[in-house]
Amino acid sequence: MAVAGLLEKVRNGLAKTRSAMVARITTAISGDALDEEAADEIEEILIQADVGVDAAVEIVDRLRERLRRAESGAEQIFVSLRKELCQIAGGGVPFDPGAELTGKPHVVLVVGVNGVGKTTTIGKLARLYRDSGRSVLLAACDTFRAAAVPQLEIWAERAGANIVRAQQGADPAAVAFDAVSAALSRDTDVVLVDTAGRLHTKVNLMEELKKVRRSLGKQCQGAPHETLLVLDATTGQNALSQARQFHLATEVTGLVLTKLDGTAKGGIAFALRRELGIPIKLIGVGEGEDDLQPFDGETFVEALLER
Repeated sequence: MAVAGLLEKVRNGLAKTRSAMVARITTAISGDALDEEAADEIEEILIQADVGVDAAVEIVDRLRERLRRAESGAEQIFVSLRKELCQIAGGGVPFDPGAELTGKPHVVLVVGVNGVGKTTTIGKLARLYRDSGRSVLLAACDTFRAAAVPQLEIWAERAGANIVRAQQGADPAAVAFDAVSAALSRDTDVVLVDTAGRLHTKVNLMEELKKVRRSLGKQCQGAPHETLLVLDATTGQNALSQARQFHLATEVTGLVLTKLDGTAKGGIAFALRRELGIPIKLIGVGEGEDDLQPFDGETFVEALLER
């Protein structure tokens, strides 16, 4: 997708967060300088957008420092705020479905709690890879939720991907093993592994996830090559605790932040990036098939603070 089209998608998806932030920040900095009252107001606005208390305090402190060395009119304050947010949001290798793959098959394990949109994310991710000319196989390792496999079958058909599935209640690790075996025999480029939603506080379920991970590695050296944790942006700071627990169990390499279009608290992206150091790979900014977009820090900040 062209840069302009990507910016428009993200801009539309962040409309609620932007409307909650920009007008208030503009009002707060209506003077010629960043005084203490304006600084406190910006800090509060960032906290209410779920940027996080520590991150908000750090951003405003650095904003003060920047503006001590330069003119601090309203436009300069916005420019400096953009720079600070970009510094937090950046880093990591951007997601590119057309880039050279780590292995063949390139195995992507997708994890998360119930209701965050894992299966939908996998379907949209399959389409991104297929649109880049990759062959894709979906591994239906959510063998607990009755609707999971039929839902994944629909996405496989839409994306032109193959699927490996088993009966409800089957061992997810065995399904994962069979899926990679099938991908190897078919010379498939990418395997996307769907997993059952699980509470990050349930030790037995997290252990099962580790078993799936080991099963993938037995069949394909280095697998999974990517472990994506899907998080619901509307859950705010709870996403941080989820991410910490999943990272301990599965060595998360990237985050997918969904439902950004449904919240005024899109600042959680900055909290996640700052607190965990795990790159955000993709963001969901709508319900359409093309509304899962690669995350770019500068584009995200530009869309967030556009006036």
